[in-house]
Amino acid sequence: MLNLLAPRRGYRVHRNIAYADGARHGMDLYVPDALVGPAPVVLFFYGGAFMAGRKSEYRIVGEALASKGIVVAVPDYRILPQARFPDFLEDGASAFAALKKIAAQYGGDPARIFVAGHSAGAYIAVMLGADPRWLGANMSSLRGVIGIASSYGSSGVGGAANAVFAGRTPSEFQPVQRIDGKRPPMMFASGGKDTVASIEAARALVVKLGSFGSDVEEHVYADAGHMGIILSLAPRFRHVAALRDDIARFVATH
Repeated sequence: MLNLLAPRRGYRVHRNIAYADGARHGMDLYVPDALVGPAPVVLFFYGGAFMAGRKSEYRIVGEALASKGIVVAVPDYRILPQARFPDFLEDGASAFAALKKIAAQYGGDPARIFVAGHSAGAYIAVMLGADPRWLGANMSSLRGVIGIASSYGSSGVGGAANAVFAGRTPSEFQPVQRIDGKRPPMMFASGGKDTVASIEAARALVVKLGSFGSDVEEHVYADAGHMGIILSLAPRFRHVAALRDDIARFVATH
């Protein structure tokens, strides 16, 4: 349904680029038609409570950011019941490494890669930026992080998805507890009408990052709910939240 809202012009889609072996280890790349020099790159992880989601469903994200001159990669990653923490973080790190290698081939700048995500995907993006053990040497190539509408592991993820973190302690999987120094710039976006994600969890990360001198910003869109915030990337819903413009500005200034 979201894909029906996304214009089909102004960009090209390169489908199923493998970043590792396995059925859920491919990514779709959205490349603007008119690139000006090496373009910034956003690696976007979708949500789905670690139980659902497919990269093919997120043209809305690819179009929204490609229309701002950004190359966008949307990967699949392992989910329940096959996956548990930290499988999806390992997948995220592998996608980042692969994207860094191929970005220039598609007009992207391998030195300007951002990670972003919505809901469970925001958890992945923020954890990659909060805990250096996942990206390793590639951490120095991470230009910034954009987290959209997540509880960031602060209270599990609800229902059957709690199995994702079973047997793990919060000190292992909560990004707020993995920050012990300055981190890459981060932007947090929340919906004022969100009944799924936690504004407080985002704010705790803002405070923690700020305490170490990290560049961090927070946006709360009063009229957006959990899905409405991502829906606001579509042309006819951009009045709901300024998310698209805020992401583009964050990318352009970092």
